[in-house]
Amino acid sequence: MKFSVGYQLSGEDEPPFSGALGGLLDHVAEVYFPWPDTPSGRAVMAVQDGCVDWNGRETLENDLRLFKKRNIKLNLLLNANCYGRDSLSEHFRNFICSLIAHLCENIGLDGVTTASLFAAAAVRKEFPALDVRASVNMRIGTIGAMKMAAAYFDSFCVQREFNRDLERLAELKNWADGNGKKLIMLANSGCFNFCPGQVFHDNLVAHEREISGMKNTAGWNPCVCRNYLADRRAWSALLQNSWVRPEELVHYGGLFPLVKLATRMHANPERVLRAYIEGKFTGNLLDLFEPGFAPLLYPFIIDNTRFPADWFRRTTSCSRRCGDCKYCEEVMDAVLVKL
Repeated sequence: MKFSVGYQLSGEDEPPFSGALGGLLDHVAEVYFPWPDTPSGRAVMAVQDGCVDWNGRETLENDLRLFKKRNIKLNLLLNANCYGRDSLSEHFRNFICSLIAHLCENIGLDGVTTASLFAAAAVRKEFPALDVRASVNMRIGTIGAMKMAAAYFDSFCVQREFNRDLERLAELKNWADGNGKKLIMLANSGCFNFCPGQVFHDNLVAHEREISGMKNTAGWNPCVCRNYLADRRAWSALLQNSWVRPEELVHYGGLFPLVKLATRMHANPERVLRAYIEGKFTGNLLDLFEPGFAPLLYPFIIDNTRFPADWFRRTTSCSRRCGDCKYCEEVMDAVLVKL
């Protein structure tokens, strides 16, 4: 099993991202990255509050060339949830094509991940050799959805809410194999399943520059998850999400030859990658996720070594009727440790 990891732009006194991953690059099949000063599924890279990292593009391109020398594939992110007035524009299409042409000619691009059907159609038409992947934020988790989107995409990052539904994943894999499509899984998302605030939050991220330039209402947190976790009684819901522990990844080998790890904003991407390569982790499980929420539980941690032996079997075969079950509450009592 190989991994797809999210790129981080290193600071002035930090080693390049290719070096930050240490000797683990043999396990990396793909690096996914945004373009500087361009909206994506996370905060804009190389610009913060008007301050620009003028060397950002050069640093990024140098890193990408190093990855290509290691035969690691490169996947460009055009996965913002919204591109505003440019969403269907010739300007946006020209930008996409110009950027991709530059990357193909000067570095060597292998694929594009997007949540925009417009962008997907443009890339499929102009760059048929590239793998066009549906972003996990499109929430494609049914055969019907894949059929509808098949003309736009070569591969799909499966809706993360179904990571623990092995029967459904097997059905998706069978359809994908029979129709020339590929599937990958995002293994370490810390987001809540079926979060009612996801679309709202993704739109905020996409329009971050415009929003940050406004005089916004103070004292209100737009992240429903953080507000929810302020109540200690809600903590067991953290166990009901989509993440897969490193120890459990072995069960997915026949389903996903490529596993995506969220590391673009993570404080220690090397720790995340190493844990999933080794298939084990000793420490606070929340430290592997993005977002991790660890500060919200402090001084408590979720001790990854204390999960019961039947955890994977129970959580991949349950009815998903969490209101009628106390199992995760019982497990939380077992794994929650005060420092």
